[in-house]
Amino acid sequence: MRVLLVEDDQPIADSLRRGLVRYGYEVTWVRTGAEALAAEPADMVLLDLGLPDVDGLDVCRDLRARGDVPIIVISARADEVDRVVGLEIGADDYVSKPFGVREVIARMRAVARRARPAAAEPQPPDALAGGRLVIDRRARRVHVDGAELALSPKEYDLLAFLADAPGAALTREQIMEAVWDAHWFGPTKTLDVHIGALRRKLGDAAVVETVRGVGFRLVVAG
Repeated sequence: MRVLLVEDDQPIADSLRRGLVRYGYEVTWVRTGAEALAAEPADMVLLDLGLPDVDGLDVCRDLRARGDVPIIVISARADEVDRVVGLEIGADDYVSKPFGVREVIARMRAVARRARPAAAEPQPPDALAGGRLVIDRRARRVHVDGAELALSPKEYDLLAFLADAPGAALTREQIMEAVWDAHWFGPTKTLDVHIGALRRKLGDAAVVETVRGVGFRLVVAG
């Protein structure tokens, strides 16, 4: 899926773009309303309202007048009036800053399901091929050798994120950003606690390896 990201704040844009790319999206980033209106057609638009040249609501209105591309407004404006106006002029959803990358991904998938058949939206595998570990992403349930594991919500999110790229070394920053929040400022010791809990519960069905100086990777047993 091709995503047009319209965001003037570079740190936010970089964080969100990295998250989207990890989930298989192709991202075009622009900073102004003029660039957004001149960009190649996309499958979805993530639109900030606080643009340097024009009001994002005007961009939303113009994009909607051109077609039915799904539009998700992402803005620091938390006022109910802005939310209502955005939705009334054609936005499909509205996400307030600060936000987590996983929240945006979930909103995108929900909007995509409403806009087109679910089969058109890329989904990560439910089962890790050939392994004893099975992740049911729709139900948020995990089984090892047929037995369900009792995982906390964050333990599930952590495992699901690692399982998106089994064998890949993921940095602590990538994991914290995706599983907790793009704006998480708490101690990263939280990650180590959850990694330890996952290791105990997974047993030898899957191993969360420490990659020294980098982060962690998930290795699934055959």
